[in-house]
Amino acid sequence: MAALLPLWAQSVDDAGTAKPADSNAAPPVIPAQNAPGANAPEPEKQDKRVFGVFPNYRTTDGNVPFQAITAKEKILIGLKDSFDWPVYPTAAAFAALYQIENQNPSFGQGMKGYARRFGTALGDQIIGNMMTESFMPSLLHEDPRYFRVGKRGGTVLHRTGYALSRIFVTRTDSGGRQFNFSEWLGNASAVAISNAYYPDTRTASDNIERLGIACATDAFSQVMKEFWPDVKHALFHRHDPVTQP
Repeated sequence: MAALLPLWAQSVDDAGTAKPADSNAAPPVIPAQNAPGANAPEPEKQDKRVFGVFPNYRTTDGNVPFQAITAKEKILIGLKDSFDWPVYPTAAAFAALYQIENQNPSFGQGMKGYARRFGTALGDQIIGNMMTESFMPSLLHEDPRYFRVGKRGGTVLHRTGYALSRIFVTRTDSGGRQFNFSEWLGNASAVAISNAYYPDTRTASDNIERLGIACATDAFSQVMKEFWPDVKHALFHRHDPVTQP
């Protein structure tokens, strides 16, 4: 009976007509819409500056599948946030405030005192950014980015709470979530380094105060990053891809 079996297989087309099977035929093509990940939302394009001023290089779309970034990319995020042009007028504004309040009296007044306050304010920003966004995340395998949820994240209150909580919770390089060691250890390291150039404020209470201000500033900046696309849409009637997929 085996000798009677055909030496080539047959397939039947839609009309029921038998035809020889082609052993060299290409495998069937899977439609694009059925491919894995084909229906995933497109990443939201992020503005490089919040309100057109504040650096915004580490915000990403939290509604797309997580993809880890390399240590080199973390370093670049910190460098961009640290040396973008708005950093300098921000440092100048803080220096003027500290001059008025006469913080660190040993700096003196006049242009010399202002120059020292400007340099230290600029140093605070650069060191803080590099520690929290580059060095600590690279060493601890944490992701320094802010994952914006947009209107899919729920009510304004819920989104505000989410944004504020990111100084306590962060993503890891494997996509999990854990306590944000990079935020607190990074800012604590920056405060410790600043003792080298703040001779008048080296007490424990001074250091705790500066750490609290640094972390609170980061929390507030994340709220701005969360809602800036909504504000922009309200002011300029521009489409927010997260809210209307």
